[in-house]
Amino acid sequence: MKSLREIYRIGFGPSSSHTMGPSYAAQIFKQRTGNAARYRVSLYGSLALTGKGHLTDYAIINALSPVECEIIWIKNKELPLHPNGIYFEALTPDGKVFEDWTVYSIGGGALMDKPGGLDTKEVYPFSKMSELLKLCENEGKTIWNFVDQYEGPEIWDYLREVLDVMKKAIDRGIDAEGVLPGGLNLARKASSYYTRTIQSKGFIEKTGTIFSYALAVSEENAAGGEIVTAPTCGAAGVLPAVLFFMKNFYQLSDEKILRALATAGLIGNFIKKNASISGAEVGCQGEVGSACAMAAGAAAQLMGGTPRHVEYAAEMGLEHHLGLTCDPIMGLVQIPCIERNAIAAVRAMDCATYVLLSDGRHMVPFDEVVITMMQTGKDMKSRYRETSKGGLAFFHRKKSGIKKEKK
Repeated sequence: MKSLREIYRIGFGPSSSHTMGPSYAAQIFKQRTGNAARYRVSLYGSLALTGKGHLTDYAIINALSPVECEIIWIKNKELPLHPNGIYFEALTPDGKVFEDWTVYSIGGGALMDKPGGLDTKEVYPFSKMSELLKLCENEGKTIWNFVDQYEGPEIWDYLREVLDVMKKAIDRGIDAEGVLPGGLNLARKASSYYTRTIQSKGFIEKTGTIFSYALAVSEENAAGGEIVTAPTCGAAGVLPAVLFFMKNFYQLSDEKILRALATAGLIGNFIKKNASISGAEVGCQGEVGSACAMAAGAAAQLMGGTPRHVEYAAEMGLEHHLGLTCDPIMGLVQIPCIERNAIAAVRAMDCATYVLLSDGRHMVPFDEVVITMMQTGKDMKSRYRETSKGGLAFFHRKKSGIKKEKK
């Protein structure tokens, strides 16, 4: 299993699979073909269908600049390994292709050009939660101990940077006002939610704080701000909302929050390894569902739970998002994405609370839910997997009188 650096990537929104991944891929291809006269890039499947709303073309053209780049949108075809396929071509001055590359943006900013992904180092000797729980019991350790053991002390410096970027995204998002870019004319809500929250007490104060934090990060992502994939851009608001709510309300130390971040990262890694975090592949259950699982497990640990409680909370967070579609209106990471982050953050806290009242025993293990999520995604019609052809996106287009594009 890969490093937590692979699950927590620092970059700019609005989409890890549609902007960050393609941008990284373009940078790699440019390094390989520095003498190209111009480039031609073909986008397939979900990247073609929602790429304009996600700024995919802008991300690629910017990464290949100043060399001229032609973008070709192939909306009704998918390449074999993943719905987010990219075909790069480097051309000579007389228009001949001298190098090409097929690569896939598989979620969370990660890339794959063959089964198994790009060649990156395997860090962890285990790949399932059940294996990790057995190690915890046999060695008397908690989950985050194994991050320290296998990644070394330098991982904590990186995780501190991750937390810093998360905190700054919350701060910027709460201060910002106005309308988000993209054409939906969607007003930012984080600032007004936070203002009303600090004037409240009890349940509303706590819940409103979580809402406002999640909205702040998600709105920053939608505006192209700097965020952390947790595990994706579209789900980036869930984990920061939970971590910083608990830190601020319960006055927890930075070290405890760092350890919870490490635990959440392993949970996300298990999902990424054994299923998918790509909305184009499995729907939003793989994005917001995974983020809820990560945040629920982190919260359970911060509440004093055992590794068994953490596993139960993560299982519950993912289980109750099974079947969630990815149907962004106009291909923008705004509706229903932003609200989903806020609701999932509160649900993560509810999962952790529910679990902490139990003894940690439950019927369905986390690993089983992960596999179920993947199978559910495969069974889901493609129109509900980040194509903007079904669900909320379809009915908005119909209501707005937007005609279906010709094939």
